[in-house]
Amino acid sequence: MHRHTPRHPNVVNSSDAESVEFGKGKFHIATRRLSAAAGGNALGCSLFELEPGKTAFPFHFHSAIEEAIYVLEGMGSLRIGDAQVEVRAGDYIALPAGPEFAHALTNGGDTLLRYLCMSGPASAATLDIIAYPDSKKVSFASGVEPGKRAWKDGAWVFGMIHTEQANVGYYDREPLAEE
Repeated sequence: MHRHTPRHPNVVNSSDAESVEFGKGKFHIATRRLSAAAGGNALGCSLFELEPGKTAFPFHFHSAIEEAIYVLEGMGSLRIGDAQVEVRAGDYIALPAGPEFAHALTNGGDTLLRYLCMSGPASAATLDIIAYPDSKKVSFASGVEPGKRAWKDGAWVFGMIHTEQANVGYYDREPLAEE
């Protein structure tokens, strides 16, 4: 790997950012966290490389951040909400917080799919995590309108877990991870 001489602590060349790979089954991604390497705090930006036939992450949505994808090269298929959309180099994809923007990106082509993924604070969406020390429980809620109660009035996500239960793995129960 060619290393460039640092020009400034807030300037990083993508070839100098650490490359990390992870996945299971049909999930596999290589990433370089550019924003972190350049000292970014509130705006995230990572370079992703997705091999043919692989899916980057399980179908998911965010409750407290907004994401955007800019396709640099290659082609893929984006599952977004109930739609399936073909994407290619030059496409910009906005993914606001919330379940209607659940998404998963798959490289269905025969060449590498490279893209930038950016993230930042979401638009107004209530997010809360509450701890109960006596009972060792944690509750979480997001997408709650101000003045409403998550457990009664509904939320995008609401749940309560007991902290002594076993943690689950990131790819547990994901169908593409089992293939």
